Amino acid sequence: MSMPVQVLPPPLCEGEQLTREKFMRRWEAMPDLKFAELIDGIVHMPSPISRIHCDFHGRLSVWLGHYASATAGCTLLTAGTWLMGSDNAPQPDLAFCIDPSRGGQSREEGGYAAGAPELIVEISYTTGVRDSGIKKRLYERSGVLDYLIVKPEKRQLEWNELVEGKYREIQPGADGLLRSRVFPGLWLNSEALWNCDYEALAAAVQQGAATPEHAGFVRKLASNFTPPQ
Repeated sequence: MSMPVQVLPPPLCEGEQLTREKFMRRWEAMPDLKFAELIDGIVHMPSPISRIHCDFHGRLSVWLGHYASATAGCTLLTAGTWLMGSDNAPQPDLAFCIDPSRGGQSREEGGYAAGAPELIVEISYTTGVRDSGIKKRLYERSGVLDYLIVKPEKRQLEWNELVEGKYREIQPGADGLLRSRVFPGLWLNSEALWNCDYEALAAAVQQGAATPEHAGFVRKLASNFTPPQ
């Protein structure tokens, strides 16, 4: 007796136009493929990941990790797929979220992160046009509250905050530090980032976490806690 032959969907290809449902079904049939994105219904496949990209991914993960350790109710996610509407499944380098049980705006759907995280970070080394173009527009209309684009080659940071539905770039303070208003106390020393000075990166976060604004934010997160159903 012959066994039925399992017919797998075709592999993903750069530039294909797909719905999110078809994109996810075909990607899940390719377990060895770790990176792929669907932006405005178009498939984008990864280029090789450079050492510089990996280096800055580590630096920024440490920076956000320090803040997470001081701020119960927040979660750092790396290189995960996000379900954003019917035609989008981006895979940002870093996403930082207020936990849904603490009043955050994102959620889990079928094992994937869904909706919009409060903060997204993209390391824009070989993907500058996409990060500053279609991805920026996607994150803006999807409600990502903070969007940080890190440009290692140019030693430039573009930190956008969502104001009345539009991104507006955050300017550094007189001390040169960039400060989030979404996450009180999340301060970034850009020179420390460029110079790979982990001590100074941590010091800026520790300074921010010692402010009354951060203490109030932690209390707010605690008061918004909703036990899982």
